[in-house]
Amino acid sequence: MKNPDSSNFLFVVLISCVATIGGFLFGFDSGVINGTVDGLQAAFNSDSVGTGFNVASMLLGCAIGAFFAGQLADKFGRRTLLIVAAAFFIVSAWGSGIATTSAEFIVYRILGGLAVGAASVMAPAYICEIAPVKYRGMLTTIQQVAIIFGLFMAFVSNYLLADFAGASSNILWLNYEAWRWMFWIELAPAIIFFVALFFIPESPRFLVSSGQRDKAKHVLARLYNSDVADEKVAEIAQSLDADHTPRLGDLLDKVAGKVRPIVWVGIGLAVFQQLVGINVVFYYGAVLWQAVGFSETDALLINVISGAVSIAACVITMFLIDKVGRKPFLVVGSIGMTVTLATMVFAFANADVDSSGNLILGSLGTLALIAANAYVFFFNLSWGPVMWVMLGEMFPNQIRGSGLAIAGLAQWVANFAITMTFPIMLTSIGLAGAYGFYSICALISVFFVLKLVHETKGIELEDMQG
Repeated sequence: MKNPDSSNFLFVVLISCVATIGGFLFGFDSGVINGTVDGLQAAFNSDSVGTGFNVASMLLGCAIGAFFAGQLADKFGRRTLLIVAAAFFIVSAWGSGIATTSAEFIVYRILGGLAVGAASVMAPAYICEIAPVKYRGMLTTIQQVAIIFGLFMAFVSNYLLADFAGASSNILWLNYEAWRWMFWIELAPAIIFFVALFFIPESPRFLVSSGQRDKAKHVLARLYNSDVADEKVAEIAQSLDADHTPRLGDLLDKVAGKVRPIVWVGIGLAVFQQLVGINVVFYYGAVLWQAVGFSETDALLINVISGAVSIAACVITMFLIDKVGRKPFLVVGSIGMTVTLATMVFAFANADVDSSGNLILGSLGTLALIAANAYVFFFNLSWGPVMWVMLGEMFPNQIRGSGLAIAGLAQWVANFAITMTFPIMLTSIGLAGAYGFYSICALISVFFVLKLVHETKGIELEDMQG
């Protein structure tokens, strides 16, 4: 199929960027909690388990949102689900900041989780379904750049607000603490996302699957060229007409009656992305660095540096993924994370301990800081963007929605488990033990990719095999 001309391509890039505002909010909503932990503890008088649930509660909503988003998107459309997610982002941002009890805060965070979960699977799926195959990897990778940029802006915002107030638990403006304003900053991009979604088209593949072929042809003419719109509609229709309306049961092999192998690969990709411990850095980065002797302000500044490193890594992947492929990035990333995590384990295991039980890194502090940022770099060069690219494109049209639902559910359940257990691991086996576990998982992921993951570079979505 012909590639779009320059004017069509700019339109594709524009609507991809609108979709990835959902990724920005995904990142911001996930990262903003990082700087509010001390404020939440002070406001709600919570212990380590309670704090862990306050932080991880959003992930319950993420799991639910990711699971149902795929099925609902097959019924109502990709864009429609993103609009609903945008509304939930707005409600959650306001409510999380205004909450007066831990229970109220958790409810609003779960609502935000529903939005994050839906956006996490629908934004890459939407981009994959509107992007030409030649640029699909690059455009889908923008989603991860947006996620990391959202995290970065949350870290910058948290740092500036906490620095201005003196601490996240101090009063800032209008007699509200700084940590509440950290959540309210999110209202601006959430409102922009909600409004912008009304100006982008629905996925042509959804339109064909729902019997709206004329609308699909019109959208494809705008995305590519009018002379290939009919051809593309016919290709999509042919891939769908041979089967029934998509449903969750399609994930089972019709002959063997077992879950299709491609679904297990998707689940594996989703789970390993979390088992390497990346969100411990994103959600508990400030706590981690305070635990080894940095002040709250310095810890928040380190988060900002990590965010900048993450963006640089994602940009490299964005420009190379359609040339190099998906699988090589995953292998390199897994090896790099194994080495850097092991280095952090060495630093934490050999640190001194003060009378309060806190680690004192001393001369090992520089080594740990370099290793941590190298680890973040390798993750965002590989598993961060590539996992979402592959989940958005690896499933055949018939099971894309349901496949994403299951993989998304697995991803967020693993995310919840890692996030919820870190404070417990921190107090029981220490930082060295926790990061030792993540290092082992990174090593196992090398063999998982080499043996089970198949390259998807350059393959049309209609040609994906399941």
